[in-house]
Amino acid sequence: MYIARSPIRAYNLDNVCKCLFDRTMKSISGTLFVTALRAALALPAALALLAATAVPAQADTLPQTERVTMRSSPESLPAVDHIVVRKADRKLTLMHGDTVVRSYKVALGLNPVGTKERSGDFRTPEGTYRLIRRNPRSDFFLSMQVSYPNQSDLKQAKRNHWDTGGSIMIHGLPNQLKHDPSYYEKVDWTDGCIAVSNSDMLEIWLLTPDNAPIEILP
Repeated sequence: MYIARSPIRAYNLDNVCKCLFDRTMKSISGTLFVTALRAALALPAALALLAATAVPAQADTLPQTERVTMRSSPESLPAVDHIVVRKADRKLTLMHGDTVVRSYKVALGLNPVGTKERSGDFRTPEGTYRLIRRNPRSDFFLSMQVSYPNQSDLKQAKRNHWDTGGSIMIHGLPNQLKHDPSYYEKVDWTDGCIAVSNSDMLEIWLLTPDNAPIEILP
């Protein structure tokens, strides 16, 4: 029996994976989210089969986006038990005991020197906290909330009659970019949060357990 075959258009596989990943992320929440992420990471292997028979195209009709994949399987890495952020070095490190599991470049608040004291000071906190909440539907590419303010922050704010502020997160880039993507790599641009690239945020999300301790150093 003869089966007619339609020509297959050549798409950029990285962009297809990212677009399918974004659609999956928006449609699934709760305990199924990490499962969806792992499934999305397996897409390149399946799409590679299409690439073998794809017809060359002159241009890619999908938007250019950052590739979002993990550098290695979570199962091949030591379990992360805490996070250390060194503000002066602009580094976030995932740790297992004294072993460095992963290290990432970060951007801080617009006023990066000194610890956060009050709402609107655009500083990133310094101290010992925990990651208390995940938000797959934030205004940024994933976010994980830091337990600021802690008791020390609250006491100082009360002493000075300040509003401590809150909603300090580790997050990726804004879903709606206000600048060229290269801008976010060069400057401290957040309101006090800790920002990383989208691909780094995906790794942090997958590798970091709930309620993990995080130490933020000057």
